[in-house]
Amino acid sequence: MLPFSAFKPGRSHFGGFFGAGQHFFLHGNVFGQELLILLAELFHLRIGGGPVVEKDAGHGWAMGIIPKFGTMQKYVDDLIRRALAEDTGDGDHSSQCVIPTQATGQMQLLIKEPGILAGIWVAERVAAQVDRGLDVEIYQGDGAAVEPGDVALQLRGRVHSLLKAERLLLNFVQRLSGIATTTHTLTQAIAHTQAKLLDTRKTTPTLRPLEKKAVALGGGVNHRMGLYDMIMLKDNHIDFAGGIQPAVKNARQYLADKGLNLPIEVETRNLAELDQVLACPGVSRVMLDNYSVADCKIGVKRAAGRVATEASGGIDQHNLVAYAETGVDYISMGALTHSVKSLDMSLKAQL
Repeated sequence: MLPFSAFKPGRSHFGGFFGAGQHFFLHGNVFGQELLILLAELFHLRIGGGPVVEKDAGHGWAMGIIPKFGTMQKYVDDLIRRALAEDTGDGDHSSQCVIPTQATGQMQLLIKEPGILAGIWVAERVAAQVDRGLDVEIYQGDGAAVEPGDVALQLRGRVHSLLKAERLLLNFVQRLSGIATTTHTLTQAIAHTQAKLLDTRKTTPTLRPLEKKAVALGGGVNHRMGLYDMIMLKDNHIDFAGGIQPAVKNARQYLADKGLNLPIEVETRNLAELDQVLACPGVSRVMLDNYSVADCKIGVKRAAGRVATEASGGIDQHNLVAYAETGVDYISMGALTHSVKSLDMSLKAQL
């Protein structure tokens, strides 16, 4: 694996995880307003205006949205509020019994292994919710490549507050940095090919916006956000619908009836099913699911110039390059978010 000092992530932001100018990519239709509505329903947020939409030049029909900063901040703050309630209960008795209430101190976030940082802005929001009197100084921002011994941030203030924020802050930054780091390592491995690395919906419940942002910080590309911003006809849809052709026909009619402009992706299990998809008009992308490398290469050639191709299923760090070298347009990996290792770091008192 290349040393992280050789990596050059696209941008490094100080406290900018979801700040102004940050793009949040969705694969498929521009679904910004619907996303905000969904987040509002999930987290009881108040919508305040629509998003700015920008074409993502790096991908054919991928689009981007910039959620209203205040709205995203409310989502994150609500998440933090519930997490603090879970952790704190009726009080931090360990700190209260041994440390004077007004004692002050400082802690630093110390990096212990190479990686890509993500979630620093969330860490700032944790500190603000625990105690607005805490002072946060950022040394390494989201997207920064870090090495062991680096200090990402420093906290100063009441010791009770520092210890209350410690675990939650680490949980967010370690997990999100682990996602960004894994994504970056894998995207570097296939940088010599045209393949783009996609995430999936296999995310931690309620953390999907943050985890998908971490994937983007690591150099990956966000697949659909949920069930609402793409028509994806998977094997179960196809089986229940009576086959590929009726499923696609019904999907196109549904979109026409509803006045929706969503791309259609169809999962295939073998080359025979791929041929059925290629005979159907209106399909934007075909998924080559659990194909061997040899069959994937054949499938890519058959689909060339007709639909975009996505390889998925059974792909890991050991065979990723082989699949990317078939010429496939996209490779989706649930492992980017569902089984990633957190980046090692600690929040240590400075005496």
